[in-house]
Amino acid sequence: MPQRLTGLPSVPAEGSCTEDSPGTGQDGAARAVREVTDLLEVLWSDSRDKVPTAPVSSSQLKALYVLDHHEGINLRSLGEVLGSAPSSVSRMCDRLQALGFIERSPSSASRRELELRLTNRGAKYLAGLRARREAVLWEVVSAMTPSARRALVQGLSGFRRAADRLAPGAGEADGATETA
Repeated sequence: MPQRLTGLPSVPAEGSCTEDSPGTGQDGAARAVREVTDLLEVLWSDSRDKVPTAPVSSSQLKALYVLDHHEGINLRSLGEVLGSAPSSVSRMCDRLQALGFIERSPSSASRRELELRLTNRGAKYLAGLRARREAVLWEVVSAMTPSARRALVQGLSGFRRAADRLAPGAGEADGATETA
């Protein structure tokens, strides 16, 4: 079990917020997300020895996550998602390809573009990293009540849908929006 995390504020206790309480408004929700993010940062930093990302850097890991979700993306699009210059993205992909984590292939849409994909080795690396991170998180989640875990899943799912809608280019393909 992780050591007790002290010095961090806590979010309101389960069941202590009602529709009218300050913790459920925009400010309260943003504060709760910030506090949980702070806590996750502490958990990640405490568990770096348990869950190292070597042999890739954090920016390379971010690129692998993008490729995992956007198979066949080109260098330009990857650079836009990462907010990086094309030359930096190209060098990063050179290193990831040298590790055997990605492959480049000619695009079926344009002979001038290359498509990027995870290799089996890259996919296995991400799967192993995710499994190790989930084990660290499970130490905390398993201490939650079943109703708190259900609320966590529901809240994080809603948070993810909102983040996806706000992402650049969101909704262009299907125009979908969530309704409550």
